[in-house]
Amino acid sequence: MSWPQLLSTRRFRLKDGEIVPTVTPSTQEGADALRTDFHIDYDRVVFSGAFRRLGRKTQVHPFAEHDLTHNRLTHSVEVASVGRSLGNRVGVMLQAGGFLPQGNTPSDIGAVVQVACLAHDLGNPPFGHTGEDALRDWFRNPVNSRYLDALSTAERNDIQTYEGNAHSLRILASLEMYRNKGGMRLTAATIGALLKYPWTTLDPAGVKKFNIYQTELPFIRRVAEELGLLEQGNDRWARHPLSYLMEAADDICYALLDLEDAVEIGLLGDAEVESILSELTFTETAGAWQAQSSRQRCAMLRGMAIGRAIDDVAQTFMTHQQDLLSGTFKGKDLLALCSPEVQNTLEKAKELARTRIFRHQSKLITEIAAFPCLGSVLDLLVPAVYALIVEGQVSTRQSLALELLKQDDPVTLENSLYQAYMKILDFVGGMTDNAAAKMAREVSGIGMV
Repeated sequence: MSWPQLLSTRRFRLKDGEIVPTVTPSTQEGADALRTDFHIDYDRVVFSGAFRRLGRKTQVHPFAEHDLTHNRLTHSVEVASVGRSLGNRVGVMLQAGGFLPQGNTPSDIGAVVQVACLAHDLGNPPFGHTGEDALRDWFRNPVNSRYLDALSTAERNDIQTYEGNAHSLRILASLEMYRNKGGMRLTAATIGALLKYPWTTLDPAGVKKFNIYQTELPFIRRVAEELGLLEQGNDRWARHPLSYLMEAADDICYALLDLEDAVEIGLLGDAEVESILSELTFTETAGAWQAQSSRQRCAMLRGMAIGRAIDDVAQTFMTHQQDLLSGTFKGKDLLALCSPEVQNTLEKAKELARTRIFRHQSKLITEIAAFPCLGSVLDLLVPAVYALIVEGQVSTRQSLALELLKQDDPVTLENSLYQAYMKILDFVGGMTDNAAAKMAREVSGIGMV
């Protein structure tokens, strides 16, 4: 792979069933030197409805009552900030080494990573990863298996494996802005940087996660060709090198910032967090340090730790640049090859989160409730869609249920069963925590006046 191709600014749209390039942004968008192609990408993500809805979606703590607790929106903004710093740092190093293509600047690398980070969680459903499990659980339940009998293996895998990463791509490539005609039409470089798992469910190579539903496969084939991503199997490609920076930024933020939330809501003491971060930080004089509040100390230490991690990741990226470009990188991720201090700190932070935060009773109860909550919505929608597409007739209740889908993308007799089910997943996965809980209550009849 080569940087001139990997930084392609070409955009694609769907026309007459074919994936074709759009006209250049300069003629279509009125872009100028103050608004680069990657800045256009950034603006399109920020102004999307899917991005705004992240403000009411779970990061770690569902329905958090504390104002400072992270949600998916604040998490995504912070990951994008770290990603931009990482990209800028790597961009400067690429330029110093003579690797940066003519016409590109270090800030272009930062901008591509920033947009990928900003969009990486757009596809997360209500209640975070527990919501993913709840949607998968419903479709894998033997009681509901008859609804999937007519699907191909690949289609059944997609429906039974709601994957936030794949739905993030689906939102960008199909659902937002130009619906079913290319989506947001972001640059190929940004799409490539987003693909943490550039394969479908048919060739996972032992990895549970994936980035490509069958619905977006033709689009990604064209993007992969444009970027020169190396083929490593059947509809499976080597990762874009910048996706490793996006991944690292996400890992750094959720490892360190989740601890801050836990201190804020009283699950952890500030001394515990200070102890974990001490390996990557230094202290001021005793008087000045003790003058800070516990919240300020945690924030200062977190800032120092993130800065140290950014330095390490950028250097690790450059050390392994050739392996990343050749598709032969053997590391689990960049952080796994960073200094022992960075690795130890992040692992201790994650372990503390696993034992003291993720299994806390208040969180467990809400996560348990997510299963019947999302299940009740699927109980209503899936039989209605099946009756329309397969049986050709619907009951009064099912007809009313189908009306719920019309606000986004109505199911019609022209849709295949797979396409119709994807529309259900788009609808349910796009809900906020609050909207899902409200709909579950309302369709159950509980609380009616």
